[in-house]
Amino acid sequence: MPGSTITYFPVRGRCSAMRMLMADQGATWTEEVVKMENWLDGPLKKSCAFGQLPKFQDGDFELFQSNAILRYLGRKHDLYGKDLKEATLIDMVNDGVEDQRLKYAILIYKEYDTGKAAFIENLPAEVKPFENLLSKNRGGKEYLVGDKVENTILMWELDSVSNPCCTCPLGALDADTGYKVGDTLSG
Repeated sequence: MPGSTITYFPVRGRCSAMRMLMADQGATWTEEVVKMENWLDGPLKKSCAFGQLPKFQDGDFELFQSNAILRYLGRKHDLYGKDLKEATLIDMVNDGVEDQRLKYAILIYKEYDTGKAAFIENLPAEVKPFENLLSKNRGGKEYLVGDKVENTILMWELDSVSNPCCTCPLGALDADTGYKVGDTLSG
């Protein structure tokens, strides 16, 4: 994918799934790293559609909002399901991952000292819906939806929400899918 650029802060954050998807597909891209002091005082923030990063450019096409970028990349690389139903199930999984990401953000930014134990204790129940979806697709031996990697990228995102603060077992999500919770991808 020549001409693609990710503009973001020097963290995994909201860009990790798009980076993994592009690396998995053999795409190349450049990174424009934004330091916080430049973000707060610079013109970049004002140029962003919603006043936030990430920003993604594919040639002259510019996108904001990490989930919109992820859906664009999924469609571009034919990873967005074989039909409307699979695409909609992928959207559902993505929304479920987003729900978990929001809970994690509350933990990290507001309740880390007081909420970490409860977050870890509740994590198996929070992950259970994903395990249920996985078990319904070819007995949990492949992906959450269909037979392509897009869903695994979303699961890595779910893992990044849980992994930094706990190492609890995630049951079926560690099944032999070719990509396992906790795996890393270089590219």
